[in-house]
Amino acid sequence: MNKRSLLKAVAALAAGAALGTAHAQETPIRFQLDWRFEGPSAFFLQPAAKGYYKAEKLNVTIDAGNGSGNAVNRVASGTYDMGFADLAALMEFHANNPTAPNKPVAVMMVYNNTPAAVFSLKKTGIKSPADLAGKKLGAPVFDAGRRAFPVFAKANKVGDVTWTSMDPPLRETMLMRGDVDAITGFYFTSLLNLEARGVKPEDVNVMLYPQHGVKFYGNAIIVSEDFLKKNPEAVRGFLRAFTKGAKEVMADPKGVIAVVKERDGLVNAALEERRLRLSIDSAIATADARSEGFGNVSAPRLALMASQVADAYATKGRVDPAAIWNGSFLPTAAERNVLPAARP
Repeated sequence: MNKRSLLKAVAALAAGAALGTAHAQETPIRFQLDWRFEGPSAFFLQPAAKGYYKAEKLNVTIDAGNGSGNAVNRVASGTYDMGFADLAALMEFHANNPTAPNKPVAVMMVYNNTPAAVFSLKKTGIKSPADLAGKKLGAPVFDAGRRAFPVFAKANKVGDVTWTSMDPPLRETMLMRGDVDAITGFYFTSLLNLEARGVKPEDVNVMLYPQHGVKFYGNAIIVSEDFLKKNPEAVRGFLRAFTKGAKEVMADPKGVIAVVKERDGLVNAALEERRLRLSIDSAIATADARSEGFGNVSAPRLALMASQVADAYATKGRVDPAAIWNGSFLPTAAERNVLPAARP
């Protein structure tokens, strides 16, 4: 080997070593979504596609999920470092597992208002919550709206109802067949599922929980207790990257669906764009989010929800709101000023 070749070889080795060192300095984060790759997943996939996680020296892997309860459990077990889950499910875990060694903590609110709603077909004559008394309602046993229905019923003085359980894919079909009079589900899930089955939007009556006295928070970014203690700067970096991506997602819902399509080539782009827009309008860019600040929570509202969840979910112990929420890792208020302009 001549001198020039030797120098090239040494340079290549040095470059490789530098690359390896840079990669080694990245903090790996295993992230669990609450559900499969759909429109709202763009909030997490966009920062990855744009390199925002990498810019924060993070190596983030994002996996689809199968429910908020499972997301909480997997973060608690250490299988995942961070995740996206319904705050009520996190509260339930804390109250039922007070001695668990690695209880997840919510560090950023994304769905400032729960997307839970009651759906019925207008032909049934159900127009208001009071009309649900004596009716047959359907939902999977773990559905967030079903779990919180006692709060909805109390706020609206709804009489007794009868519940029918089913797997998620059958929920909207059973409503259409008349097997149940109404169902509970996420607004941007059940509405689109009904439309996909041929039901016209004008034939559906929707009662959103936030519009009927249930001021629950929805999904938040959660972190395992152990990871939070060992990697506080990584958590801060993740939330900064997420916030940058969130601004782009809300500014261009149509364009960002491409990143969802990259993860699941079978998704219907038009459908998922609509789902994303519905999630933004109903749960993310809400009046409450504008008042409290994107990503943040109101302490009194959080405390009320904690009390209501403990009662509705019949938890073993009470829910301590201070134990499930830590807002000290949030980006600055200026950095979180990402919500689109309110519609007139």
